[in-house]
Amino acid sequence: MKRLFLSAVTLLSLWAVATFIALPTSAQAKEIKIGAIIAETGKAAFLGVPEARTLRMLTDEINAQGGVAGNTIKLILKDSGGSPEKAVSFAKQLIEEEKVFAILGPSRSGCTMAIKDLCDKSGTILISCASTKAIVDPVAKHVFKTPQNDSLAVEMIFREMNKKGISKIAVAAGGTGFGKMGKKFLNEMAPQFGITVLENEVYDPGATDLSSLVTKLMANKDVQAVVNWSIVPAQTILAKNMRQAGWDVPLFLSHGFGNIKYVELGGAAVEGVFFPAGRLLVADSLPEDHPQKAVLVKYSMDYQSKFNNDPVSTFGGHAYDAIMILAKGIEAAGKVDTAMVVNAIENLTFVGTGGVFTFSPTDHSGLKLDAFEMLTVKDGKFALAH
Repeated sequence: MKRLFLSAVTLLSLWAVATFIALPTSAQAKEIKIGAIIAETGKAAFLGVPEARTLRMLTDEINAQGGVAGNTIKLILKDSGGSPEKAVSFAKQLIEEEKVFAILGPSRSGCTMAIKDLCDKSGTILISCASTKAIVDPVAKHVFKTPQNDSLAVEMIFREMNKKGISKIAVAAGGTGFGKMGKKFLNEMAPQFGITVLENEVYDPGATDLSSLVTKLMANKDVQAVVNWSIVPAQTILAKNMRQAGWDVPLFLSHGFGNIKYVELGGAAVEGVFFPAGRLLVADSLPEDHPQKAVLVKYSMDYQSKFNNDPVSTFGGHAYDAIMILAKGIEAAGKVDTAMVVNAIENLTFVGTGGVFTFSPTDHSGLKLDAFEMLTVKDGKFALAH
């Protein structure tokens, strides 16, 4: 009996120890679910691939450093393929089934607009990697974004045209949410800068030849420059068709051109184009005391080291800013509480890849015109235009 009693006590002790080990303790890190809707495949993969890579890289880095406010991040990344319909489906899944705390992305403006109200009404923080001003204007309490506003990019282009004495232009835009909003701002803001839009055209973003469009624009002999507003490879096709036709008027592109792969696709045709962009693409050209220099150089080096020297793009930078802004908001709040984190972000100043963000309850973009530089393509590389 004594042996049996001792065995029972021993078993009970072992069970208690095992149970104690299995139970979570206050010292153990908790988990925070972060969703991401990224166009990792499809026509917008130029945006999504660097974004997805960046989010995975930074999630690993943050977790290796102990997480955020005692929480490790579980990243749940969904590939939208650039489809608004898929973005909506994934947003519902992430919110209703996965119970994520926040969603990063989507990559495209149209996808973001499709889920903006869904996220806001459900109380899910959304930090978009898409550009259009409509994402944050009007302000939705739970919705933020990291790229510079397209309206600011338009202003930057028009200021450059004023310097060059350009006053009559043609506008071509890809038939996407980004393209349509860019076209809207180009036309609405032109009179403020003494610029007249003589031609307005929208093209299929999947087009492989735009020579007929170029012929139509060239027919107007008063056109002094062309603005092509797009995020897809078709922006390089228009450049090629213009040069093939012998049309050498200045070509301005949107801040959606900020990926060196576009330069590789465009080749000689995109030499000398102008476009506004953040400073990530020209980090090495910045003075050592520039407030963004250290951030830009570190991100560039980390990314290229991890991904076989693949160059960084502004799009990966948007994802960097998104996850870091969320992390900074959680750190400032001190806990994973939606209202507290939103309030923290609304009072956050953050040095990121897109600029120095200064958010407020009435500004969920946080960037001004000074976040941009005017860039050009010189010898197959990005360079400061001035």
